Amino acid sequence: MEAAMPEQLTKHPDVTLQVLRSAGARCGEGETQAILRSCPPARFCKLPGGEVCVYGLDGARAMTQFTAADWQSLAPLGRGGAEHAAAGPWNGMAVGIFVAGVAAGALAAAALARWRRSHRRR
Repeated sequence: MEAAMPEQLTKHPDVTLQVLRSAGARCGEGETQAILRSCPPARFCKLPGGEVCVYGLDGARAMTQFTAADWQSLAPLGRGGAEHAAAGPWNGMAVGIFVAGVAAGALAAAALARWRRSHRRR
């Protein structure tokens, strides 16, 4: 497993990359990958506070930070049938909220790093 820089999984990787760029991240620009070296260059983002690799569902198998047990723990979310119907829409919503929260955290970290840099100069 690589060092503690995040790999992100989203259904909409291009939108996530666009949001990260809007916060000042340099994504898919040939930046040096110091920690997330196995990240596909087009999905790699460099921020003042670190690195992020954004995977779409089609690239999930290439992620290095999840173990087999992690993937197995997510399997019930993908199952249909009575259990899924009884749970209602909340299972899918929980995953969406989690992904949105991770993206929001990355954006907040980028904004904080930018704020710190601007206040150190004073």
